[in-house]
Amino acid sequence: MLTDTYKLQGKRKQLVQELKNLGITSQKVLSAIEQVPRHFFFPEDFIDKAYDNIAFPIEEGQTISQPYTVAAQTQLLDIQKGDKVLEIGTGSGYQAAILKVLGADVYSIETIETLHLNAKALFKKLGLSIATILGDGSKGLPELAPFDKIILTAAAPKLVESLTKQLKIGGKLVAPVGNLDVQKMILVERHGDNEYNKTSHGKFNFVPLTGTHGWPL
Repeated sequence: MLTDTYKLQGKRKQLVQELKNLGITSQKVLSAIEQVPRHFFFPEDFIDKAYDNIAFPIEEGQTISQPYTVAAQTQLLDIQKGDKVLEIGTGSGYQAAILKVLGADVYSIETIETLHLNAKALFKKLGLSIATILGDGSKGLPELAPFDKIILTAAAPKLVESLTKQLKIGGKLVAPVGNLDVQKMILVERHGDNEYNKTSHGKFNFVPLTGTHGWPL
C-alpha cells in the first residue's frame, strides 16, 4: 500500500532544507525531491529512515543513493522538459522517478533482473511512464541513441567512450569515475563530433558498475 502521510511529507520538507544547506541550489531539483516520496522506493521495514540523508541497502547487494547524491547528479544534468535521458542502473527506481517528475523522457537500464522487475512494477503503480530495460548498462543503448543526457548511478573504472558517443551534440553525461573506494563525479559535455569538455564535481561513493565496460565480477 503506497501511502504518503503528513508526517512523511514534513520529513521530506526537512530533507529539502538539509540539501539546500549542503549547497543544492536548483529549485527544480529541490521541488522534485519534495514531490517524490522516497519511502515508496525503500525497504518497507525501514521507512523511518527514508528521509535521512544516507544511502541505504536494497536487494541484491545494491543501495538506494543518498538524497544529496541524487540531487547533485540531477543538478549537474540540468534536465529540461522533454530531454531524452538514459539512466544506467535503475536500482530502486528513485533516481528515474526524479528525472521523470522533472519532465524527462526516461530510459532506464538495469542488469539485475529482480531490481528491474521491482522498479517496473513500482513505476506502473505510481503511473510513471518510464521505459525499463534489462541489460548491460555499461554499453548504454546505442540502438536508441542519441540522448540529451546520460546518468550513471554506479562507479565506472574509467569514462566509457562508447557512452559519451551516445550523447547528442550539446548533451551531458554525469558519471562517478574512479576506484572502488572513492569516485570523482565527472560531467562530460559534448560540443562537437569529437569535442568534449570534462569537469570534476566532488567525491562520492557508489556501488560498482558491472558489465562489459564495468568492474569484473
